[in-house]
Amino acid sequence: MFKKILIANRGEIACRVIKTARKMGIKTVAVYSDADREALHVKMADEAIHIGPPAASESYIVIDKIMAAIKQSGAEAVHPGYGFLSENSKFAQALQKANVAFIGPPVGAIEAMGDKITSKKLAQEAGVSTVPGHMGLIADADEAIKISKEIGYPVMIKASAGGGGKGMRIAHNDKEAREGFQSSKNEAKNSFGDDRIFIEKFVTQPRHIEIQVLGDSHGNCIYLGERECSIQRRNQKVIEEAPSSFLDEKTRKAMGEQAVALAKAVDYSSAGTVEFIVDGDRNFYFLEMNTRLQVEHPVTELITGIDLVEQMIRVAYGEKLSIKQSDIKLNGWAIESRLYAEDPYRNFLPSIGRLVRYRPPQEGETEAGTIIRNDTGVFEGGEISMFYDPMIAKLCTWGKDRATAITAMADALDSFEVDGIGHNLPFLSAVMDHERFKSGNITTAFIEEEYPDGFGSVTLSKAAMSDLSAIACACNFIHHQRATRITGAMENHRRVVSRDWVIQSNGYQFAMGIERDGQNFIVTHEGGKLIEVSLQGWTPGDLLINGLADGRSLQVKVERKTQGYRLRYRGADMRFHCRSPREAFLSGFMLEKVPPDTSKFLLCPMPGLVVSISVSEGDSVEEGQALASVEAMKMENILRAEKKGVIGKINAKAGDSLAVDEVILEFA
Repeated sequence: MFKKILIANRGEIACRVIKTARKMGIKTVAVYSDADREALHVKMADEAIHIGPPAASESYIVIDKIMAAIKQSGAEAVHPGYGFLSENSKFAQALQKANVAFIGPPVGAIEAMGDKITSKKLAQEAGVSTVPGHMGLIADADEAIKISKEIGYPVMIKASAGGGGKGMRIAHNDKEAREGFQSSKNEAKNSFGDDRIFIEKFVTQPRHIEIQVLGDSHGNCIYLGERECSIQRRNQKVIEEAPSSFLDEKTRKAMGEQAVALAKAVDYSSAGTVEFIVDGDRNFYFLEMNTRLQVEHPVTELITGIDLVEQMIRVAYGEKLSIKQSDIKLNGWAIESRLYAEDPYRNFLPSIGRLVRYRPPQEGETEAGTIIRNDTGVFEGGEISMFYDPMIAKLCTWGKDRATAITAMADALDSFEVDGIGHNLPFLSAVMDHERFKSGNITTAFIEEEYPDGFGSVTLSKAAMSDLSAIACACNFIHHQRATRITGAMENHRRVVSRDWVIQSNGYQFAMGIERDGQNFIVTHEGGKLIEVSLQGWTPGDLLINGLADGRSLQVKVERKTQGYRLRYRGADMRFHCRSPREAFLSGFMLEKVPPDTSKFLLCPMPGLVVSISVSEGDSVEEGQALASVEAMKMENILRAEKKGVIGKINAKAGDSLAVDEVILEFA
């Protein structure tokens, strides 16, 4: 077996590979840019080698720099992770020439399947059903529009060398085809160094289901079931699960066998994924084959018990697969939620900064018999930079069935503490609690259909608000009791804490009485309803409550605020004011604070680099017109006019690096 491998990647996938290598007794070498000098993967590896500036185009995807690191370290093999150089045939060739093992497929398979245009042609020749589209290269936006019309809108504009949602746009008309073509080319060039674009029909009401394949260099190839990746935003997977609630055994077998046939057609070895679009009648169409490990591989590992990274390493070493198709049994259900450094309240725009608090839930088997796994590449106190993908962790849960896995995920998300940056934990929690998601009636349009105006505050039921109000009342009572304990004060001089409180939040008002009952509390609602509350040892200053309300488990994030608490639960983020009856009465006379009017400004919604300014001072603009383009975390974002107006002053230019809410331009 290899004695030392180099991981040509960063973040959570580098850490993931290091864990398996360590288990196998293999030493690891990390590479890092200036921005990653203190990164977790650097700390975890046995060795670490600096490879250049923060931009991936100057460090992680520069083949010569990776090859120099390999030579310096004496590594015998390289695991590329995903993204960066993982599907770059030139990199694989360079390794082959240097007699260094590539922990991935052969060069020929990368070239055949890594290129989306070539792979579709090969799939057609192999008899695999494919989505209608234009397989040739497209010269310019005018040709893109012509081809889109011939295929019929809507169409998907995709980067040939793309992946991870980069370089992808859906166009419903000529205008969107023109803009999408240019943005896809720009993203593809920046992310992959390859700006070739192709166009295919966009299948309506689709489900994104993929098959995990695993092959060796001795002609053996098997499939390890499927993953459903239909919960997507901007073509980027957000939540994945295995297996799919939609497939029957007949369709699963047919998809798996086609995936294996396609892999064998190109002499595939290592782990790979064949992606399909499946319509409402379970007709499936080949999309692409990813010749690498997928981001969502942990859910397959959880339901099969197979360590895919270990299998990749063994195959690269020349070993035969020790697993046969008949050995593959799907056990239980697994769900993965991708934690992104994106602000859901700002239309999921990237967020950067310091992780002032990062406390994932405890990994391993729970008392309920479920499993929690968290693949991450960050740590509390670390920095989230603007240079790389915004994903900072993958939280996974396993249960005996889908409902159990969903409940486990909802509880795990509620107990995941992240502060200092904008993040999508509230959104992930909201999806887990969404009736349509729980029913399994999902498509790739789920987010667009269920959150057409973006993600806002979650509205909880009155029953949930009642439970949270009781929790807030108990916290408030503990806080006030602690404040009475003055060192040296005589017992009869202590202030008595009132038992009567009014809890106000989001239009709800609950008059409550509270009494201690040992370690628990009895909270009385108006009308005499009783709620027994247990805070399970919570003390003021703790930021997480693992509590009970009448036996119902609640994981609630809590933060002390003036006259009350900020509570976060199931995607809801609310202020609970805890006031005396007199204070509650007087609060009705308080004026509401009005936010400042920023309608005359185009503000930068996230930290990023200005790619272009599309207007000039004095221009008249229409609603929806593109005003500027800003790139952050490898994604290009077009900023549009919200209404008609005239450009008064432009404060930024292409190439400027802007902070959140910095003024790009002003309207007259």
